[in-house]
Amino acid sequence: MEKSTRPDTSCAVHQCARHCANPKIQHTAAVKRIGRYLLGTKDKGLIMKPNHEGMECWVYAAHASEWNNKTASSDPSTARSRMGYIITYAGCPMHWSSKMQTEIALSTAEGEYIAHSQAMREVLPIIWLTEGAKQQGIPVLNATLKMHCKVFEDNAGAIEIANVPKMRPRTKHLNIK
Repeated sequence: MEKSTRPDTSCAVHQCARHCANPKIQHTAAVKRIGRYLLGTKDKGLIMKPNHEGMECWVYAAHASEWNNKTASSDPSTARSRMGYIITYAGCPMHWSSKMQTEIALSTAEGEYIAHSQAMREVLPIIWLTEGAKQQGIPVLNATLKMHCKVFEDNAGAIEIANVPKMRPRTKHLNIK
């Protein structure tokens, strides 16, 4: 039996799973739609073509992506941002995540910076594990090169905060992260 993973459905499945304690009719329809999508694309999957690009991390956050003016006063969780990242090694995805942030970001740049911070907390142990494997003589891609990780970020404010580690009055609360 062939095994595979479907990261293309992770966001939709997560959205449905959030409502499993109190499902509504629209959630049933969404689960059926996911099932039909999987049935129609069962011959699809990740195509892995290893290359020698090392490790890369792609990060994205959608600021207050589920904010709803009608329910905001009774449900503050709608102000949370959704974040996602994918870590690739040799051009092949090895770890990814899509979830709601645990704290409320006050701006798009802050939401992106929080996502960037979370992704880096996943990348660093992978880099340390790879370095340890090299030291033990386990063959690792680009074993003669120093391990590095390229991070891709699209928000200028988040890039500025990450590149200039100076705490400003509006970012001092990020010092915890």
